[in-house]
Amino acid sequence: MSLVRAAGLFLVSIAIAVAMPAAAQELKIGLKTEPSSLDPQYHNLGPNNQIAAHIFDPLIAKDDKQLPIPALATSWKTISDTVWEFKLRPNVKFQDGSPFTAEDVVFTFERAAKVPNSPSPFTLVTRQMTKLEIVDPLTLRVTTSAPAPLLPLDLSALPIMSRIAAKGGAPEGKTTAELNRGDGLIGSGPFKFVEWKRGAELVLARNDSYWGSKPAWEKVTFKPLTSAPSRVAALLAGDVDMIEDPPTADLAKLRKDPKVALAEAVSSRVIYIALDQFAEPSPGIPDAKGADGKARNPLKDKKVRVALSLAIDRKGIVDKIMEGVGLPAGDFLPWPAFGTSKTTQPDRYDPAQARKLLAEAGYPTGFSITLGTPNGRYINDLKVAQAIAAMWTRVGIKTEVEATAPPVFFKNRDEFKYSAYLAGWGSDSGEMSNPLRSLVATPNRERGMGGTNRGRYSNPAMDAKLEEAMRTVDDKKREALLQEASKLVVSDNGVLPLHFELSVWAMRRGLAYIGRADQATLAQFVTPAKPATR
Repeated sequence: MSLVRAAGLFLVSIAIAVAMPAAAQELKIGLKTEPSSLDPQYHNLGPNNQIAAHIFDPLIAKDDKQLPIPALATSWKTISDTVWEFKLRPNVKFQDGSPFTAEDVVFTFERAAKVPNSPSPFTLVTRQMTKLEIVDPLTLRVTTSAPAPLLPLDLSALPIMSRIAAKGGAPEGKTTAELNRGDGLIGSGPFKFVEWKRGAELVLARNDSYWGSKPAWEKVTFKPLTSAPSRVAALLAGDVDMIEDPPTADLAKLRKDPKVALAEAVSSRVIYIALDQFAEPSPGIPDAKGADGKARNPLKDKKVRVALSLAIDRKGIVDKIMEGVGLPAGDFLPWPAFGTSKTTQPDRYDPAQARKLLAEAGYPTGFSITLGTPNGRYINDLKVAQAIAAMWTRVGIKTEVEATAPPVFFKNRDEFKYSAYLAGWGSDSGEMSNPLRSLVATPNRERGMGGTNRGRYSNPAMDAKLEEAMRTVDDKKREALLQEASKLVVSDNGVLPLHFELSVWAMRRGLAYIGRADQATLAQFVTPAKPATR
């Protein structure tokens, strides 16, 4: 079955699942992390992308299993190894009534590289495009610099903006600051922007002229509730109807509560530790010195990185800290995702060997380090970081945890203020090329590589394998190349995978939601539960 044909079938199944009369109701959702921006091209970050998915549509969307489905493009095909043709959906209007055409797609693709100061730019998607050709108002051809087998999957991450609404005086049109105020924040998605009060609420209204299935909710209010216990309390008190990531310690109680329903899904999000392998000396490591007495960065030494990994009891963290809501990770995607290897296993827990390697590296008494972490972005992120700090301290690496609210953490991370930090990455494509090119490829903004590589790890051999894979159309050859590239990083301990999250949503009884592998909380797929049959 062709990709396009399969995608069409998935769209039909989703349309059937969500088709229902649109009730004049409000849905209130408690979010664990507030978006940092409403500009859909400013920061490629999960909390931002899931809000954008309410207001905007991509050409190609993803279902709950991350399989591609048509959105603003009804079909796509290759004309040659380097030319893709996209047929666009007819009779689609933006929320201001203007028609959607290929010109809006071109505007969107060209804007991505013009957005200034982007912490994680969307050039990751557009960097491979060399020519955009409008064949007619509903047909677009994209020429790439090399074969781009993942282009349709990549485009699922790029919301399409209205060229009319988003035009402006800056090179990028409407600026990020203007879009954050709602000025020009016009998409073709199922909800329209109403207002955003930072730290308090983000309000959307149903787009009654939406081309797809109408959401059940006339109004959606997102409330940032960074404290997990506070989210549960708000749900039980009726202040919100649905929450992300209830505390793992509360799951047993919530499952027994007749007023609460749960949705669960295995995610493609890996929780990892990034290590600064660039700065000399490194921030947060005050007492590591070489034989000449000068400060040095011990994280550049592979023996030290291996020791840090061996000092972590991943199974213990999943069993005790995560209370089973996780899977120990030895790679950046769980097996059998495309590009993973069944033989890749998590590093073993071996504190004795960790101490031995530290001594061999010239640190018999260890050194001090600060571990940065967000507090409330990922499931039990602070508790996991504290557990790792204790494990590292036991092998002689005296570790302090610096925990901050997610927006502050990401700002610090993007300014390279951490020697080591805990973070997560959810793969948009479900293929190994996604985390490799984002997290560990040598940073190169122009080529869209290493956009979230804040440890500035660089492995030319891995880069070469990855780049070859990304221009290889043959699936078997591409998968083998990705497996080889991933092994190079894992064996070098360039980044330390910890575990894959299992995602949970809690909601008031009477609502239903199909958990998503991408962990997104999308109001358009929250529905009144069907009555039980007798």
